[in-house]
Amino acid sequence: MIHEVFMPALSSTMTEGKIVSWVKSPGDKVEKGETVVVVESDKADMDVESFYEGYLATIIVPAGEAAPVGAAIALVAETEAEIETAKQQAPGSAPATQSVNESAPAQPTATPAPAAPAPVETTPAAARRNGRSIVSPRARKLAKELGVDLSTLQGSGPHGRIVAEDVEALANKGKQPVGTTATPTMTPVASPPPAPVAAPSAAPAVKPAAAATVPAVAVPGSVVPFNTLQNAVVRNMMASLQVPTFRVGYTITTDNLDKLYKQIKSKGVTMTGLLAKAVAVTLQKHPLVNASFSDQGIQYHSAINVAVAVAMDGGGLITPVLQNADQQDIYSLSRTWKDLVERSRSKQLQPAEYSSGTFTLSNLGMYGVDKFDAILPPGTGAILAIGASRPQVVATEDGMMGVRRQMQVNLTADHRIIYGADAAAFLQDLAKLIETNAQSLTL
Repeated sequence: MIHEVFMPALSSTMTEGKIVSWVKSPGDKVEKGETVVVVESDKADMDVESFYEGYLATIIVPAGEAAPVGAAIALVAETEAEIETAKQQAPGSAPATQSVNESAPAQPTATPAPAAPAPVETTPAAARRNGRSIVSPRARKLAKELGVDLSTLQGSGPHGRIVAEDVEALANKGKQPVGTTATPTMTPVASPPPAPVAAPSAAPAVKPAAAATVPAVAVPGSVVPFNTLQNAVVRNMMASLQVPTFRVGYTITTDNLDKLYKQIKSKGVTMTGLLAKAVAVTLQKHPLVNASFSDQGIQYHSAINVAVAVAMDGGGLITPVLQNADQQDIYSLSRTWKDLVERSRSKQLQPAEYSSGTFTLSNLGMYGVDKFDAILPPGTGAILAIGASRPQVVATEDGMMGVRRQMQVNLTADHRIIYGADAAAFLQDLAKLIETNAQSLTL
């Protein structure tokens, strides 16, 4: 039997996928549960494996090209004898029987037509549970280059997956000079499946050169095509235009927050972590601002998941999500954020780690921007745009003049569920927390 390998839907928003690389070549043996191709979804690269075994007969969509979800990207033959038949069935290939029939008279005995291709199920490789080692393509390649026996390794990636840093750690074991520190490598670009999983590992990592996305060179007068991530942003922004929104601004004095940041910065706490924590704690009092619109009514979410916009190398943006941000202490939250950012820049985030946000932060204050308006992401009720904190001359409560550090924030909200008074009350409580009770963020 011949099976079609379809482009899988790796996330709920994915409409097409791009082939990053084929792990298998035509003619190679394919085991059940073995990775055959790496696919780029909207915002991540993922290993995809087959539920069938056989031989990769022909590749329909080569590396570097895209195909819509559900389209056939390759054919797998169950036996070597069926490889040629599968090649004839590939789109754009004329069956050999056709040319024979055109040049020779019909025979009395009709030749049975080859069986129609049966769909082959694919699944992200991290979901494997067949007892065999899960090895990323990059780790497998690195092991071959360094002469590392993969059977001796215990994977440190999600679900015990063997990743590149495991291979390099074993290769460098016992070879490192005294007084030096080995440079860890980032796990491969391939990402785990679009399903809820345990909290991501906070192992230190850096992005390898091989996994980096090389941005297209913008030559004056030329047109550079959108990459997959940019296309996803375009679709989301067009969808956002259909939502009636309004904006509310607020000025927040940040002296106490800045003081707290200086006190705990050395412990790995980031300003993004502090802001996300402050927003999450405030959202506990304002569940409506954490809600979203649905055709049936207002969808109140059971968790407060704060997404934060991050610019990506080569164009586009992604919103890693700090899940249950209100329940994490500031130190854990900051460590989680650092890990999310590192993995997002190498396209390693799972879909649940960038698409489960219930409220979004966009901070351009780090670039010195005073204030701006943010566009509401689809599926959420509000997004907060945060400007830079700057010294300002203000009138104090005792009637004197003083200097205070202040920042401008602007809330963009879905007016179908959130009204002006709701947005104003949220911002008022957020300002009160930051201005008068910032120390509580460390509790």
